[in-house]
Amino acid sequence: MHWITWCVLSLLCWGGSSTGTGTGSTGRTGTGGGDLQADSPRRRSPPPVEPLDFGFVPSAVYATHAYYEPGAMGVLFHVVHAFLYVVQPNPFPKDLIVRVIQENMGGLKLEEWRKPDNVVLVLQGVYYEAGFLVCASLGLVFLVLMPIVGTCFCVCRCCENCGGEMHQRQRKNADCQKGFFTASLVITSVFIIVGVLFAYAANHNISTQIKSTRRLISTNMRDLKTFANNTPAQIDYLTAQYTTAKNKVLSDLDNIGPLLGGRIHSQLEREVMPSLDTALRMAGAMRETKEALESIGTSLDTLQEGTGRLQARLSSERSSLSNTLSDPACTNGAVAQTCGAIRTTLAQLGVSADFSALPDVNRQLLNVDTLLKTDLSNIIQKGYSAFNDTPRLVKEQTKNIVAGVKAMLDKIGGEIVDFAKMFPVEESLANFTIFLNQGQKDIESYYAQVDQIDFYRWIGCVVALCMVILVVAFNLLGLLCGSCGFDKQATPTSRGCLSNTGGNLLMAGVGFSFIFAWVLMGVVSILFVVGGNVEKLICEPLANRQLFQIIDTPYMVHPVKKNFLPGLLFQNPNIDLTVGSMYRASRTTGLYHALQLETMFNINSFLNQTVYNKDLANVFESVHIQLQDISLLEQEGRDALMSFANSGVGEIDFTAYLAEVNKQVTLVDLLSFANDLEAQADQLPRGALENALKGHASSIRQINKNEVVPLEQAMNSLSQSVRLLQKTASDLPVKVTNVLSAIDAAEYIITNNASHVIKQETNGYIQSLVGCFRQYTEWVRNSLTAEVAQCKPISNIVDSMEIVGCSFLVDSVNTFWFGLGGCAIFLIPSIILSVKLSKYYRRMDTEDVFDDSCYPWLVSL
Repeated sequence: MHWITWCVLSLLCWGGSSTGTGTGSTGRTGTGGGDLQADSPRRRSPPPVEPLDFGFVPSAVYATHAYYEPGAMGVLFHVVHAFLYVVQPNPFPKDLIVRVIQENMGGLKLEEWRKPDNVVLVLQGVYYEAGFLVCASLGLVFLVLMPIVGTCFCVCRCCENCGGEMHQRQRKNADCQKGFFTASLVITSVFIIVGVLFAYAANHNISTQIKSTRRLISTNMRDLKTFANNTPAQIDYLTAQYTTAKNKVLSDLDNIGPLLGGRIHSQLEREVMPSLDTALRMAGAMRETKEALESIGTSLDTLQEGTGRLQARLSSERSSLSNTLSDPACTNGAVAQTCGAIRTTLAQLGVSADFSALPDVNRQLLNVDTLLKTDLSNIIQKGYSAFNDTPRLVKEQTKNIVAGVKAMLDKIGGEIVDFAKMFPVEESLANFTIFLNQGQKDIESYYAQVDQIDFYRWIGCVVALCMVILVVAFNLLGLLCGSCGFDKQATPTSRGCLSNTGGNLLMAGVGFSFIFAWVLMGVVSILFVVGGNVEKLICEPLANRQLFQIIDTPYMVHPVKKNFLPGLLFQNPNIDLTVGSMYRASRTTGLYHALQLETMFNINSFLNQTVYNKDLANVFESVHIQLQDISLLEQEGRDALMSFANSGVGEIDFTAYLAEVNKQVTLVDLLSFANDLEAQADQLPRGALENALKGHASSIRQINKNEVVPLEQAMNSLSQSVRLLQKTASDLPVKVTNVLSAIDAAEYIITNNASHVIKQETNGYIQSLVGCFRQYTEWVRNSLTAEVAQCKPISNIVDSMEIVGCSFLVDSVNTFWFGLGGCAIFLIPSIILSVKLSKYYRRMDTEDVFDDSCYPWLVSL
């Protein structure tokens, strides 16, 4: 048993790892979660742990198929089972058997069975066995009476009684009786032959299935060897896969900056980034302000110069047009009226907007130019860089911790390997393989003896069947000879030799029936009582697993030992392990789960010292990250923002600017004025006046094109710049103050209030690392439960024993006695019918005087 102990210990050590680790990790995570919940009103769920790929445990292929399909024999088996159900319809007496075993545990004496309680048990047993007792009693009666009746029958016939008188009386229905007896004997013989075929098929099935038994033994032994050879490789694979979890943890530790720092950064950026973005937009507003101020200055110069030039040209054109209208031709009738109308519009040729009174923005532009010498955008970008440098800060502050954790993980891996080597699994399983090989040789050494015994058994069964066949042969030969030699014209005293031989053969069959029937019934009775009870008390409850319930009954084997199986295997009967549960578990799970080895040892202590121990937990919990060195905006940037607020941009008279740019360049639309002038000129008679007025209209259009259109464009540009500058300058000190306040608030969060975020994200990061170990231990537990040291060979052995013992042997034996018993029963009508029928075939010594109605040939004599 030494190798069994080592195997159990080895498998046990790897079995409990999953349960212990899972529990410890869960408890530790729960504690961290509580702290985060207390610190943060809105706890963010930790990111999901990336599933690790541990591959597949090397699996074993088992050759045993513990399944038996009897084929055509199954019909015979079902018939026998139905007969046994009729004989014994009572359910399996589990409670009765348990009570009998428990009552007899101390060894009851004969007088103790007379006690009332024990008498009740006996009566219950008799009631359960009533069907077998009745049938066995009938068999015993048959066994006793058949020789006695045969002897009496023989003596009686010797005294010429019981049909022994060689005289046949005349009967009117003799032919009908002979036909009835013949048909009945044929049918009886057929039933006897069917019984012989039943018994012979069962006898042959036993010999055939003995070869299958060898195959089952061979495959079961091979599976056990496969189990022994594959288990060490499976355990080594479980041990080696710790490297997968360790490498994942090491990878995460090497990337602690992007992983942990990135998660801290992503949590804080919701507060920090908006403030920096606002400051950056303010820096852009400063550049836009400068551009707007430059645009205003340029546009204002252009407008002032252009309006002066436009005013001069309009004045010149107005004077020239006034001179033209002073022509003598304008004094005549209708022409004078048109000229007068044109003269009244000359005052409209003037400039509307006056930009000369608008103040310049040179002072504000100078202030902004001075501010822009300080590169505020670059200063803000430094703030971005400082905040985005959080992963590097995290990596720098945790590099000592990472190095310590790596050293611990390497140490843990070495401890796991050393722990696995503590148990000589391979040596123990090698001894187990040697034991299997020797056992298989011992079993195979009995094959020759089994074959010899089976041969003798087969001969014995065939001899018993030959007894029946001999009787059937006499019956059939008697019928054949009697029927072929029977002559209706012959009188009973003159029957032919062939007919007389047929009658003698029938009587010979009767004699052999009396000789063999009681022997056959004795064999049938013994096999019936033994095989029937084995079927009802062992095979059926084994098939529906009620037999396991008896074995698993608490305190059945010993009054102080609760469970039988753990007391046998582990010397601890209090473990809740039963044969039924082990058998059910062994069909689909491994040895660790089937034997409930987790109840034998406390593996949690080993796991706490190896996979995720207190030292490693303390190292993880000692992670402290500080972000006080992060500065989002330097003092130079703050001064630049304050100077921008005091640059005087807000002091510009935007109302005066907008009032002028909202005016038209001229008092009247010059194109409309030119069109009207040309239309009025067309109303005049053709001549020099008309041409002069049209010339003035063309000059006005040219002034509009060269002077007014550029001025309108400059006014539009000035309007856009003024409005943009007005929007920027609106509450500029308040905006700058808000930007600085947001920067200060973000820096305060980073410096003072980020501890709960750091703690939360650190715990989440640690939880992801612990999750790798949890995945490993969970995978070990699942693999050990379902894949490592699969107990299928053990359940196959139980199933194979059931197939060999019940399907191969018991069912075949029961079918044999069922067929042979049917033959023995049908020998009784065979005897009666043969005796009756032989009178019609044998040659009589005397006869009645037959009338001519029966024998017409006598009349002719």
